[in-house]
Amino acid sequence: MLVPLTRQKLEQVVPLIATGLQYKYYWGKFSNFLQRLLISVVAVVVILLVTVVFRLEFASIELVLGIISAFFWLWYPIFQASMRNLQCRRYKYGGFFRGRVLDWWITDQLVGKTETVNNKGELVIVENREKQINLEVGDETGFSIEFVAPLRSAYKVITRGQIAEMVVMSNRPDLSSIEEFSDIYFPSSDLWVSDYPYLRRDFFNEVSCRLREDKQQKQRPRRRRRSVEE
Repeated sequence: MLVPLTRQKLEQVVPLIATGLQYKYYWGKFSNFLQRLLISVVAVVVILLVTVVFRLEFASIELVLGIISAFFWLWYPIFQASMRNLQCRRYKYGGFFRGRVLDWWITDQLVGKTETVNNKGELVIVENREKQINLEVGDETGFSIEFVAPLRSAYKVITRGQIAEMVVMSNRPDLSSIEEFSDIYFPSSDLWVSDYPYLRRDFFNEVSCRLREDKQQKQRPRRRRRSVEE
């Protein structure tokens, strides 16, 4: 089932400003925080040195640049997430897709290489691999999507035939060509599968529940009206 979404609803589901989950995603590990903090410190020092050496008198500009630089470690994850959200919002049309898991499998993905030296002084290249879950989700019309995300222990509940929901994006009003799609939601287990959390999950759940209720109402048999003679 593929239901078109209005532009307003699409922009509600895919936020412009980073959500808490998106901010957490780009906050990264402690090493990422230290890198941002180092950039903040260096930027502030450079601004102070330039101001003193060249005896600049633009106090207001210096203050603004100093504040922006000092809090770079804090606001940069918001900027990263917002730019990624903007890539999805640039598509003109969106739709709510509900299908079933047709197949799933596990693969190893090469995510990087590290060079090190062993005990003999020889250069050794160590491959960093990450297990990923691959999902094929489709519906009765033959439409299907292949989705890849880092493997998590919570994903062990996923089975073939399980209902899966997501938001798809396109530049065509009939959604005949899907350009991008969001993370996947499994309502039966209240489980999200994703690498990056694209959606406002509260708005998505609202859309999902409303469409589920509409479908149930259509499936209910209508009572036959009794005639006057009866």
